[in-house]
Amino acid sequence: MIAAISEIRTNHATAGENVAVLDRVEKSYGPVRALSNLRLSVGAGELVALLGPNGAGKTTAVKLLLGLLAPDRGAVRIFGGDPRDYRVRVRTGAMLQVARVPETLRVREHIDLFSSYYPSSLPQAEVLAIAGLESVKERVFGELSGGQRQRVLFALAICGDPDLLFLDEPTVGLDVEARRLMWKQIRSLVERGKSVLLTTHYLEEADALADRVVVLNRGEIIAEGTPAEIKSRSGGKRIRCQTSLSLATVRNLSGVLEVQEDRGLFEIRTANPEPVLREILSLDSQVSGLEVMSAGLEEAFLSLTREDNEVSHT
Repeated sequence: MIAAISEIRTNHATAGENVAVLDRVEKSYGPVRALSNLRLSVGAGELVALLGPNGAGKTTAVKLLLGLLAPDRGAVRIFGGDPRDYRVRVRTGAMLQVARVPETLRVREHIDLFSSYYPSSLPQAEVLAIAGLESVKERVFGELSGGQRQRVLFALAICGDPDLLFLDEPTVGLDVEARRLMWKQIRSLVERGKSVLLTTHYLEEADALADRVVVLNRGEIIAEGTPAEIKSRSGGKRIRCQTSLSLATVRNLSGVLEVQEDRGLFEIRTANPEPVLREILSLDSQVSGLEVMSAGLEEAFLSLTREDNEVSHT
């Protein structure tokens, strides 16, 4: 399993300083506009979660920051310099879903190889401990499970002790325990002053880790703020209950914004739960399993992107 980080050198960026910046960036692929006048920043010691549906522009933004693409317009700066500059690149690490590494090298050989690219890499034993790979260090990459491969890619991203870390879907393929332990390691990195740009489809992950959430849709930022601020944008709460009422009846109740039903268990989204609850109880006094919860990041994300798409088609 992933062990605790024993010691990681902190970076030299000043608190409040932006270590990664996209300034009025535009990028197109032929007639398709991927990013439009995008302004995005990551501060020193900050974890920013970049969210968006498929095709929103997340991968393009990350590739620009890594120097893998050049913008059509606008500026890209990492630590105040060009992301393609060697002095900048050795201060960054990346875990990308598109990464490909040799299948025939052993885990420890991969770490040794990647560590050699950096002037001040972490000791191999520490990297293995952070990523929870001690028990498989002698196995070749091609023999590993999907979750183990993810942990190797995480190890390769951190082995150079980067000041800025790009994590693209870092916990895909991990079981619940391994995912939580990786979250712990990511939090430890941030606590030591490292900066992280996280892209993830696990909304719970963004909610648990991010200092700031940026929501992209169709190449533009449609919302930005703390997880709590983003969640408040959904403007609602969820009611869960078991009832004999029909789906149509519940959907037509005043104040109900959305409702889903599965074998008698209803999940209702509403801006004002009290009147809805009173109406349900007046129609069905045998309601059971009643819960009222604040809307989560997933509801806010879906609401924001749906509203943005509706506006774009009007």
